[in-house]
Amino acid sequence: MKKNILIISSSLRANSNSEALADSFAKGAQEAGHSIKQISLKEKSISFCRGCLACQNSGNCTIRDDATEIVQMMHDADAIAFATPIYYYGISGQLKTLLDRGNSLYGSDYAFHDIYLLSSAAEDEPETDRRAVTSLEGWIACFERARLAGTVFAGGVTAPGDIHNHPALQTAYDMGKNLQ
Repeated sequence: MKKNILIISSSLRANSNSEALADSFAKGAQEAGHSIKQISLKEKSISFCRGCLACQNSGNCTIRDDATEIVQMMHDADAIAFATPIYYYGISGQLKTLLDRGNSLYGSDYAFHDIYLLSSAAEDEPETDRRAVTSLEGWIACFERARLAGTVFAGGVTAPGDIHNHPALQTAYDMGKNLQ
């Protein structure tokens, strides 16, 4: 069954390692016949959530910036893959801000069920991505039809392009290729 997949890269760095994971995931999903929409938060204007909760009544955020369109794409996607560098053992601030701005999705008839996390970090200990995964799971917990369907972590990559030939690229590709 063909799915509409949204892939959001949150690194602001050119040629980032987490974006390379997103590209591999996208390639696999596209080869499997899924429809792919891939966006980067680079050059996007996304303001912080003000906590006004107006979105809970209207279904829309009162802030007019790039998050409005991205959140609508999240709403309409069957699956979402978030790609992030690991900063201080957590997701990037850009991704956290976007997730906060997705508050209008709560209580809506969103389409997504499967959520994926693609992450990279300079540290390569197996538990490096644990807090990033936990952070995303906190967001997912607010959406009863959603689940964390998979994670890919590439450790030991610091400079742009360090991920070249890293086994996580193949893992991300395979995950995209095997979406159900």
